[in-house]
Order: sequence, then C-alpha cells, then structure tokens
Amino acid sequence: MTPAADDGAGEASRLEHAPLADDLGFLLARAAAMSQAAGNEALAAHGLKVRSYSVLALAVTGGRPSQRELAAFLRLDPSQVVALIDDLARRGLVTREPDPRDRRANVVAATLEGRALYRRALVDVEAGERRAHAALSRADRAELARLLRAAAFPAEG
Repeated sequence: MTPAADDGAGEASRLEHAPLADDLGFLLARAAAMSQAAGNEALAAHGLKVRSYSVLALAVTGGRPSQRELAAFLRLDPSQVVALIDDLARRGLVTREPDPRDRRANVVAATLEGRALYRRALVDVEAGERRAHAALSRADRAELARLLRAAAFPAEG
C-alpha cells in the first residue's frame, strides 16, 4: 500500500477514543481523506485522480455540464475546474463546446476515448471503494450513501 493510501490506523488507534473521534465534521473529513486516497490509488493506472475522474464522470453521465455547473457541483474554485478540463482536453478525453443555453459559456462533453477510459476506470474505482469500505456491509454502505447524499444535497426549503 502506498503511503498516501495508508490510513494510518496503527498510529491513530491510540487516539481513536479522543473526543474529536466523535465529532461529525472530523469523521467526515477523515473518511473523505481515506476514500480519496483509495480512489487516487485505484485511478493511478488510468492516469487520473479523483478530481479529474469526477469531471470526466460528469462529462460522461451529467448531460453536458457547463464549467460553472461543474465547479458548483464539485465545490471547487472555477480555476481548478478549468485546469482539470484543460488536462482532460489535452489527453483527448473531453472537449469544450459552446453552451447552447448561453453562448458566453462552455459545456464539457466526453469524447469516445473519454467514455471508454471512464468505463475502464469505473471498474477500478468501484473495486477500490469496496476495499476502502470493507468494514461496512453492503446495506451499511447503501445507508451511508443515503445519509451523505442527504447531507451533501439538503432539500432547499
């Protein structure tokens, strides 16, 4: 296991009963860091990282999102999204096209090569996710996903 993917369990176990270990924000951040490390490890063979894979996945499955939509959805600064799209475009995985809803903006579309890479990477991402969350049953993972979706996308009232 690479150092980035090491969860530090041995070194952190002495601290797992500290009050911080009950803090929801801390737990979410730690779980996210562990998931991102596992995702980056799974994606390395494809020349991707979690952020670039996320942009590619949304370009493949998200109905031609605008750069602005990608930044908002991924909670990234627009300049970060531009850099991610630039890299994917250099590799021939996505293209920028004028947004038919707003000619001043661009939408991101996956190329055939991008779609093929996404399908191959998805297999490794899903396997990496199962390994990273092996301590949870399938039902627990589904419930966790449901809860995180509710937290990440609160109903606007």
